[in-house]
Amino acid sequence: MSIGLAIVVVLIALAFTYINGFHDTANSIATVVATKVLSPGQAVLMAAATNLVGALWGTAVAKTIAAGLIDTHVIEAGPQLLICALLAATAWNLITWWLGLPSSSSHALVGALVGAAIAASGNDFASVIWMQGGAHWWEGKGVLPKVVMPMVVSPLMGFVIGFLLMGAIYALLSWFSSRQGFLRRFGRTPFVNAFFGKAQIVSASAMGLAHGMNDAQKSMGIIALALAGATAAGQLDHLPAWLGFLRIHGSSEGGFDVPAWVAVLCALTMAGGTAGGGWRIIKTLGHKMVKLHPINGFAAEGSSAMVILTASAFGIPVSTTHNVSASIMGVGAAKRWSAIRWSVVERMVWAWILTLPITALLAYGFVRLAALF
Repeated sequence: MSIGLAIVVVLIALAFTYINGFHDTANSIATVVATKVLSPGQAVLMAAATNLVGALWGTAVAKTIAAGLIDTHVIEAGPQLLICALLAATAWNLITWWLGLPSSSSHALVGALVGAAIAASGNDFASVIWMQGGAHWWEGKGVLPKVVMPMVVSPLMGFVIGFLLMGAIYALLSWFSSRQGFLRRFGRTPFVNAFFGKAQIVSASAMGLAHGMNDAQKSMGIIALALAGATAAGQLDHLPAWLGFLRIHGSSEGGFDVPAWVAVLCALTMAGGTAGGGWRIIKTLGHKMVKLHPINGFAAEGSSAMVILTASAFGIPVSTTHNVSASIMGVGAAKRWSAIRWSVVERMVWAWILTLPITALLAYGFVRLAALF
């Protein structure tokens, strides 16, 4: 991989990060906009700032993407794999953004990496790390423990925690109302709406932090993977001294560390993309699926932030989209099952199911097409 091609990979990865920012902006601000706690402009600025902080907070997810899903030796053969994977994931993000479907940028990238790796290795499925054990399942590597299992478990946790948290808040306010003789219509009273409106700013900030901590790190991993492959192949050996920072060498653990400059660059790009906004998906999450009040928004954001921050600490690249959506469903179900618009949920679930296979096929096709030229 020449330095020119390595830089092309970095630029495409940054473009993906920017698109991820405006594609997934809705995940962290849809509820706070829908409940009218913040204006769209205020919410976007808050999300951009918290995304920036979250992106700079650790690199566990970046290391998973860089060295925990595909055989890094496949990258040394050329940059086509990463370029095609990024193009496939970006194409799917743009399609679902245009349709207003809150699909997963995380799963789009992982699916594309898997498809591209299989194509680039001549249909060798061993080029993908399916599962490598550790002391605990979350300490292992591979697509199954780091992607497929969390794809099912994390939204389920978001739904359950959202349901339980909303139910607990309802029970607490009901108890308080019976003791004090007011707030009998606590879900609609100005006092409760005002209180949870302020609390929702905190929960929305936590959601923005979680989004940056998980999503921005995926592009960090791609950039680190590209530069590490170029370094291992000896393509960066003759760089001038002032470009020496581009070389990324393996660590003693068998992977490689993500440099600080990569983290800062991706964090700033994600924040810039977030500031661009993504109003189509906000409409689906914040208005179409469940009618939300500040109390509901607080419970949905708080529960999804808990799941994503926990996953990020273990280096698990979960879907911000899936967790926010599932938490909103759990909150709606705590209110009443009929509060959820299941036709909208059905469209979203189909987008979730199709993301991995479609992006894998797209990337596979792109790699095969590139090999013809």
